[in-house]
Amino acid sequence: MPPLTKSIKDSGIKTWNKLIEFVKKLPYERHTNRTDFGLVISEKKGSCSSKHALLKKVADLNNIDNIKLILGIYRMNRFNTPKIGNALSDSALDDMPEAHCYLKIDGKSRDFTSSQSNFKKIENDIITEVEIVPEQVVEFKVDYHKQYLKHWISKHHMN
Repeated sequence: MPPLTKSIKDSGIKTWNKLIEFVKKLPYERHTNRTDFGLVISEKKGSCSSKHALLKKVADLNNIDNIKLILGIYRMNRFNTPKIGNALSDSALDDMPEAHCYLKIDGKSRDFTSSQSNFKKIENDIITEVEIVPEQVVEFKVDYHKQYLKHWISKHHMN
């Protein structure tokens, strides 16, 4: 049994659905080492990237092949991300591109970042998606988002 699967089972989590429920209930907070997805379990916290990377890694280790890890860029606005509303208004922007990780299970997008997460909130605002492997949530995600923002800023004559 892979060590990651063993640590999950040792935590009392015995099924895929129980793992999803456990992850969704964890607070949104970065853990101490972004490259160690097992820390989502031991530190009991994680971001959209680390939580979904952990789930994908477990799926891969256990030969669950109908699950894809997706890096999406979406138009973040005051409707789909209410806490950003004032910052956007202060900047005279209606929206801005934001990177977000989620899973596609049997082709259906699912967001397990928190118990309140609902992919439908951003579904119509997705600009682009790329399938990634868990290890890409660290550097690749950040670089991809930075490059997208550079292009967006240039396109909108903001530099």
